[in-house]
Amino acid sequence: MTARTYVQATTAVAALGTIWCVAYLGAGFGLEAFAYVFVPIGGALATASVRHLARTAFWRAVRLAVALITIGYAWLAVDMLTHAAEARTRSMPAPAAACVAVGFLIAIWALARVPVVAPGGAERWRVVLDRTIAFLGCAAVLWYVGLAPMLSAREPWSPQAMLLVGLGLLAAVGAATKVSYIAGGPVDRVAMRLVAAAGGVPAGVVSVLAVQFGYIASVPAQAIVMPLAPVLVTLGVAAQIRADQGLRREPARRGVLLPYLAMISVDVPLIAVAVGEPLRWPVRVVLIAAVVVTVLVMVRQYLAYRENARLLRNARVQEQRLQYEISHDGLTGLGNRALFRDRLTAALATTGPVSVLLIDLDDFKAVNDLLGHGVGDQLLVAVGQLVQAEMGDGDLPVRFGGDEFAVLLTGAGAEPESLAERLLTALSDPVSEHRLLVQASIGMATASPGDTVDSVLRDADVALYTAKQRGKARFVRYVDGMGEPVLASMRLGGELRRALDGDEFRVVYQPIVRLDCNLVSGVEALVRWHHPDRGVISPAEFIPAAERTGLIVPLGRLVLRETCRQAAAWLAEFGPDGLREAAVNVSARQLHDPDFVSDVTEALAESGLPCERLVLEVTESAVLRGRQVSRALYELDRMGIRLALDDFGTGESSLSLLRAFPAAIVKLDKSFVDGIEIDDRKHARQAVARAVIQLAGALGLDTVAEGIESPEQVAALLELGYTLGQGFHLGEPMTADGVSVLLAQQRRAARKQSVYPRA
Repeated sequence: MTARTYVQATTAVAALGTIWCVAYLGAGFGLEAFAYVFVPIGGALATASVRHLARTAFWRAVRLAVALITIGYAWLAVDMLTHAAEARTRSMPAPAAACVAVGFLIAIWALARVPVVAPGGAERWRVVLDRTIAFLGCAAVLWYVGLAPMLSAREPWSPQAMLLVGLGLLAAVGAATKVSYIAGGPVDRVAMRLVAAAGGVPAGVVSVLAVQFGYIASVPAQAIVMPLAPVLVTLGVAAQIRADQGLRREPARRGVLLPYLAMISVDVPLIAVAVGEPLRWPVRVVLIAAVVVTVLVMVRQYLAYRENARLLRNARVQEQRLQYEISHDGLTGLGNRALFRDRLTAALATTGPVSVLLIDLDDFKAVNDLLGHGVGDQLLVAVGQLVQAEMGDGDLPVRFGGDEFAVLLTGAGAEPESLAERLLTALSDPVSEHRLLVQASIGMATASPGDTVDSVLRDADVALYTAKQRGKARFVRYVDGMGEPVLASMRLGGELRRALDGDEFRVVYQPIVRLDCNLVSGVEALVRWHHPDRGVISPAEFIPAAERTGLIVPLGRLVLRETCRQAAAWLAEFGPDGLREAAVNVSARQLHDPDFVSDVTEALAESGLPCERLVLEVTESAVLRGRQVSRALYELDRMGIRLALDDFGTGESSLSLLRAFPAAIVKLDKSFVDGIEIDDRKHARQAVARAVIQLAGALGLDTVAEGIESPEQVAALLELGYTLGQGFHLGEPMTADGVSVLLAQQRRAARKQSVYPRA
């Protein structure tokens, strides 16, 4: 049977007792001795219900107490049924009364032994004082309205009955005092109240009935009132089970009002004595004055209590608000990194699965640069709401900072891949009130036994980095070994700093050649890393690391200054017709540097190179990086520096860029040069190359074809109208001395041609 079933059974017994009592008192149905049957039946059911909680000392004692009381009342019932004719005059057998008395004493002992968190210092003495006031006040009232009238009743009750009623009232008063000062513990407060009421409520009602109706009250007392005790016990059992299951959490409330209620209770009999007893008027005045004084003191104390309670509530609200601000992001309202680490630490201490997702918005900086930080903040709020909408009940979404979010997944049903797919799908639609399309890269990691917070976050970060490296807008799960190339890349970034300080970088130059006569018109500066142990490292390997670490700025500054110095030297050696211009690649990171324009100015000033001899090559993606980049490019254009749009044709906005960007040169990307020699008018590469040369001609721009690797490609480009090109067929990257040799050869050839002109 469940706890609910036991409650229903004891309630049914009490209801049957009520029905029988009404029938007996109204129509004389049955024998008076039947009134004593209902209590032991209900007690047996209550005893059985407590067995579900026998694991704690309190409930074991309650079970024993209820069992003894049940035995005592069963003994009484058998005695009354055996001597039914003498039921009205018979007293409770001494052994039965002893069983019930011992049961009450065990119950009182169990209630007294419930553990309480003991206060210290002055608080301890305040609690002791409050308990004493409450106990004496309640006991005085029960004595005045219950026990004392029973002792002086017209039909005195037996000593056994008086003893049991007194013990029941004592249990009720002691339990009420004890429960009011329990802040929490293994025994539920509601359950304790119900168990205490099982002794106190019947005892109090029986005493009132005895005073008002005399011995005739024994019938309703035994059939109606006393069966309520088993009902209250089973209700207490049910309350304890609900508390153990976490279905009800009662806030811990101290018994601050109990002493005041006890004092008010004591004032009631004082007023009754002052008004009803034949006292002299001076005594009566003193009693009334004492009552008034205690009432005023209680009102004063109660007002102080209310004020203190208000201050405590305000302090608690303030503390909760500060705690929330400490653990939550002020912009999105999501949790922050500190809360995430705390929850992750707690989750790793359990045995369940734990997964972490790191979500980083791709190219979010462009939103801030192009649309402003206000729009960027609104986008972050919208993304935070989107992430939260895709979470399960036990998942924790947080904002780590910047444009990075994280999700903690716990529980057996957690599916990181499914969540990542849902997030990427949700981000495929425009978000925020500005209807922006944003993409994200996601890295995920699942904790293994022995993992720490830092190790799980590191694995997720490695997976996120890998997702970025694989093209963004995707998710990657961490697997063993994935961190090795990432670690190698990070080490490479560390070595870059040493390489810059150790002068390990060399500038080489690839010729830009006139296609009709194969003469060098200019050069593009490229950088090579001469590692002391690994030899020459490809730019494809170290340039991304330089971009990521920000070292591209000092590296670009080094290349710029060296190129300007060398171009000025060539100009001085070979004259203005020797080399038309020198080009330097510039990254988006450099253009974002507020000192970039001044770096270019200083490099030109130090070298003496005229501005029109310098070309700065930028990619389409760099041009789209915002207002700072646009301002820098226009300022460089006003200085007379020529700007080249590199890798033209590979972006989505190439044509519109030519109107918004102060370009002087367009460089056709190698992807459109590969295969251009195929003589097919429908070939896509030829179509693009033709469109680019026509557009550049209409806008007055120079064109350079990149990546030329065969004479057939040269012929095809000449036919399309291209005059300048570069590539391995025309000239591989070479040192400055190699370029000097080419320029010297060109000068000799030019002189020879001038001496021996063609016929």
